Amino acid sequence: MYHLIKYSIIRKVRNFSILFWPLVFPLVLGTLFYMAFGNLDEADFETVQAAVVKEKGGDQVFLAFLGEMQEGGNLVHAEEMTEEEAEQALEEQEISGVFYAGETPYLKVNGSGISQSILQSILESYQGGKQTLTTVAQKDPLRLPAAVSRMADYQDMTKQVSLGGRTTDGNSTFFYALVAMACLYGCFIGQGSARWLQANLSALAARQCASSMNRLVMVLTELISSFLLHFINVLILLAYLRYILRMDFQGDLPRMLLVVFAGCVTGVALGILIYSMGRWKENIKIGIILGVTMTASFLAGLMFAQMKYIVDRHAPVINRLNPAALIADAFYCINVYDDPERFARDLITLSVICIILVILSFLAVRRERYDSI
Repeated sequence: MYHLIKYSIIRKVRNFSILFWPLVFPLVLGTLFYMAFGNLDEADFETVQAAVVKEKGGDQVFLAFLGEMQEGGNLVHAEEMTEEEAEQALEEQEISGVFYAGETPYLKVNGSGISQSILQSILESYQGGKQTLTTVAQKDPLRLPAAVSRMADYQDMTKQVSLGGRTTDGNSTFFYALVAMACLYGCFIGQGSARWLQANLSALAARQCASSMNRLVMVLTELISSFLLHFINVLILLAYLRYILRMDFQGDLPRMLLVVFAGCVTGVALGILIYSMGRWKENIKIGIILGVTMTASFLAGLMFAQMKYIVDRHAPVINRLNPAALIADAFYCINVYDDPERFARDLITLSVICIILVILSFLAVRRERYDSI
């Protein structure tokens, strides 16, 4: 049986149309996700250019605050100008805004965007702590630079983490759903196995079914080879996301492999079951496979990250039975929010679905009988 499994895997590997969707397509889609938003937190944003106009009775504390902002990083560069120079630079879009350092500092911009929002946030940050800085300047002027410096570094004083203590990244949802989609795309390998086992679908299958090989051995060979091949496919994707793209897959690897294995078996078994059902044309069966897998992936957050949470809020039973959502949620539990009880629930449900689909797919392909081949 070992040799049968070996040659079955070789036959599938040589068929590029079978491997494209479960192996190549997820790798390409993962790369596109990474290029689009996977490394936004590490992106190098250009320094926001601004001007500072000193007015009579200007707020010296505000000027010191801007100075510390420039020295503390490359977020903003505010150059001192006259009012006429600042107005001209703003009109020619050489700068994003003008700070007027009068008795009450204010900001002037000529548009809306990220740069203008950053400048507005800086001004609001100063206004929020102005009273504290004024009190420090009055009571202990020597401590004013230190106080201004600490306020200027406000953006580094907080860090968003999950309750489990790990840094959260909203974009991780897309990649967890991508792994779930890749697992379910084992349907295409399962489709090839079902086609190989049904004599009325290909000449090679007819020759195999007419051979003296035991039907049970034939079916088990196809099931095992398909499961192993697709498990390797998803392992390649997981290694690519974890070690090459360095996405948020740094959790417990054995638990991730357990989820991936159950997901791969589910995907392959689902493909065999769908392709063995009814007497529909091949295009219709492929359409059903695509419809089922993409709908499940969509509800798991592949196209719209918030969709999974919307479904969980309004119709939780759907994603409690959706294999893609269970896989994505299990990865979330492993890598972001350490919840053993929730992980166990996801894995048990996925395993039950997996076992049911394997039994049904096995019965579907084994019951085929032909009067004449």
